[in-house]
Amino acid sequence: MTRHPQRTEIRLENVLAALGNPMRMTVVSILADGGEHTCGSLLQGVSKSTLTHHWRVLRDSGVIWQRPSGRENLLSLRREDLNARFPGLVEALLAAAEQDALTRATLADFHP
Repeated sequence: MTRHPQRTEIRLENVLAALGNPMRMTVVSILADGGEHTCGSLLQGVSKSTLTHHWRVLRDSGVIWQRPSGRENLLSLRREDLNARFPGLVEALLAAAEQDALTRATLADFHP
């Protein structure tokens, strides 16, 4: 069983550490559309064990919801919880990633 921290348990330092990785930031930029996505549809050219690690880091830090659906897991961004804890943080990070050419190029390496 996966553990998702309660809203009040989400810590800023854990969120920032989780999003300091370009693969995980790519996932957040994709999940920012508000939908649920299957684990295998988010990053290209990444092994299953590496994906599992990244999902755990994002889930344990409170950035994503992960729920089983048949043989897949569905992921979604915990935008409401993150906005409640750290107003404007998600939007600021997404805007900064989009505006910075170096970051944008790095994230494009992992985007399907």
